Amino acid sequence: MNRLRLYRSVLETNYTDRMTIFRMQDGKRGGETVLTLEEVSVSLPCRISQTGLAKNQQTSVQNDIRYDAKLFCAPEWDIRQGDTIDVTRGARTRRYIAGEPFPYDTHQEVGLQRKDRA
Repeated sequence: MNRLRLYRSVLETNYTDRMTIFRMQDGKRGGETVLTLEEVSVSLPCRISQTGLAKNQQTSVQNDIRYDAKLFCAPEWDIRQGDTIDVTRGARTRRYIAGEPFPYDTHQEVGLQRKDRA
């Protein structure tokens, strides 16, 4: 086994999370072309890591959740900037927006941003 394959197999032992990738696609509705969010890949192994502490965006009306995270996954998964990615860890699923992927021979890293309301 060459070194890159060995290193990749070690990295993949950490992929205990699962992701589903959604992408804006052209669709038809009533003869009209519309953009819809379509599921393009389901239940792919990955690992998510928080890159910084969440920013408290509490106001008297709403509490916004905003933070950055990093996704680690196999280099062959087709992730594009702007994709919506649902990451499941255990029983909890959270939704993120993907930044531009950074590919390596053994894996890829994707900056994610979470925006939600508490």
